[in-house]
Amino acid sequence: MSELSVAVAQFAPGPDTDANLEAIRELTDAAVSRGAQLVVFPEYSSFFVNPIGAAFLDAAEPLDGPFVAALAELADERSVTVVAGMAETSGDAGRFTNTVVAVTRGAGLVASYRKQHLYDAFGARESEWVAPGELAEPQVFTAGGVIIGLQTCYDLRFPEVTRRIVDAGAELVLVPSEWVHGNLKLHHWRTLITARAIENTVYVAASDHIPPIGVGASLIVDPMGVVLAELEDETDAALAVVSSERVREVRGVNPALKLRRYAVIPAS
Repeated sequence: MSELSVAVAQFAPGPDTDANLEAIRELTDAAVSRGAQLVVFPEYSSFFVNPIGAAFLDAAEPLDGPFVAALAELADERSVTVVAGMAETSGDAGRFTNTVVAVTRGAGLVASYRKQHLYDAFGARESEWVAPGELAEPQVFTAGGVIIGLQTCYDLRFPEVTRRIVDAGAELVLVPSEWVHGNLKLHHWRTLITARAIENTVYVAASDHIPPIGVGASLIVDPMGVVLAELEDETDAALAVVSSERVREVRGVNPALKLRRYAVIPAS
């Protein structure tokens, strides 16, 4: 049976990348001390200011830059998988990509995902500064025998994103986020995460910025929609054990993926 101890870690990233990395190290140490084998951090963990603007272009790094290298070093030192969001340089002049990276002990970068659905909603215009990710095949990787996929924040409002990741074999979907605080936003956050888990019979682990910008409330939900671990608005990490056997068990009781009559096809 494949099992993995997963932690969602939340904090408030700022404009100092070194300070953000120190917070990531401290939270990773706390999570590992409690038994975590994988720790997922928020979107824009490398650098964040509000609102998104030109400062992100100066802070953006390539995937072989110092931020990912520091995460890989941390993964090696702590024998853990680390997943976090970052501002990545792009070939699109005047824009960067909103990227999630996964690094594992001894292997370094094993997966990356560039946010496909940009936050042009609730008064925000992320696309002014961020280039959308290509509609490529989902990248999945394995940790502890569990197959894992990646998506980001506003992607939660597009159920086909998670469905494609599950079609690629994922049993656990990680969702680094900067879910902006606002009217009904916490309700939407919890509802959408739970819905994506239930409709895909998959685990979902989502990590957010803490207030005042984010809602906090990072959580891990099982394939039946049961909340296994949850935080409020504090800087901390919460853990739960995910199991491939639990996914198989739920899909045996509720074979919704086999019974569906529609496929997901990327838009042009």
